[in-house]
Amino acid sequence: MNNSPMQKIARYGLGTFLVVAGIGHLTFARKEFQAQVPNWVPISKDDTVVYSGFVEIALGAALILAPGKQRSKVGKIAAAFFTAVFPGNIAQYKDRRDGFGLDTDGKRLARLFFQPVLVAWALKSTSKR
Repeated sequence: MNNSPMQKIARYGLGTFLVVAGIGHLTFARKEFQAQVPNWVPISKDDTVVYSGFVEIALGAALILAPGKQRSKVGKIAAAFFTAVFPGNIAQYKDRRDGFGLDTDGKRLARLFFQPVLVAWALKSTSKR
C-alpha cells in the first residue's frame, strides 16, 4: 500500500502543517489569514478564516489517521483544497495585502509558486506506489 517511510514522513509532515495552520486560523494568526481572503468571497473574512481553519484541522488529522485504503482519497481532497484556496493567494498578491511577512510584491509572487508544491505534496504523500 502507500506507506513507504519517506511517504509516511511526508504525509505526517503535511498533516501536522495543516493542523497547526488550522489552529492558527482559529487563534494566533487569524488576522494574518484574513489578508488572504478575497473581497469577492460572499461571507465575512473572519467566518471564511474560521471555516477554513476547521477544514484544515480535519484534513490534517485525516492525512495522519486515515487507513491505507482511504489515504489516496484524502490526498486528492487535500490537493483540491489547496487548489480552491489559491485564488486567495492571488488576491493577496494582486491587492498587495501584507500577511505572514509577505510584505513585498516579490514575496507575495514567490508565495504563489508554493501552492503547486502543496498540491504535489498532498498527492505524492498519499499515492499508491
